[in-house]
Order: sequence, then structure tokens, then C-alpha cells
Amino acid sequence: MSLTRAEVMRVADLARLRLSDAEIDAMQHQLSRILEHVSALQAVDVQGVEPTAQVTDLVNALREDANRDSLPRADALQNSADTNQGMFRVKAVFEEQ
Repeated sequence: MSLTRAEVMRVADLARLRLSDAEIDAMQHQLSRILEHVSALQAVDVQGVEPTAQVTDLVNALREDANRDSLPRADALQNSADTNQGMFRVKAVFEEQ
């Protein structure tokens, strides 16, 4: 399957990526190759193969939940560039569209 330039540009737009013409050309080639590999995998007969989430028989090694003291607020804010009413103060990160 070969992606068109317009499709690559649409995907880049959805991902909020600004790509140069050279990057679009490169992505068109690379993404098309990825889709070709996926297409080849879809052709494999998996009839009778059990679904597998992971193959190493690992189990979760989680610690027991326990209440414990957290870092004191003053210590957490100690190296902050700016604070306000006992909280970190940061610049807005919203973009206008």
C-alpha cells in the first residue's frame, strides 16, 4: 500500500507536526513501507493460534500499598523558579489555533 503525499500531510496535521517537503517525501516512503509490512503480516494464517499478551510468564511484582509521609511542600517548592500560594507557578502552555 502506498500513501499519497496528501495522506502523509493529513497524518502530520493530526499529529500536529510541521514537516518540510523533504520530510514529507521521506515519511511517505517510510510509512508506505510500514503499511506493506503490516499487509504482509495480515496475510499470515493464525487459525488456531491462541491470543498472546506477553510470552515471558512475568507477573506483577508490586509492593503492598501503604500510607507513608510525602515530601514536605517546602522541600518540593525549594528549587522552583516561581511559586504562588504554596504551589508551583508555570507559564501557560496553551496554543492558539
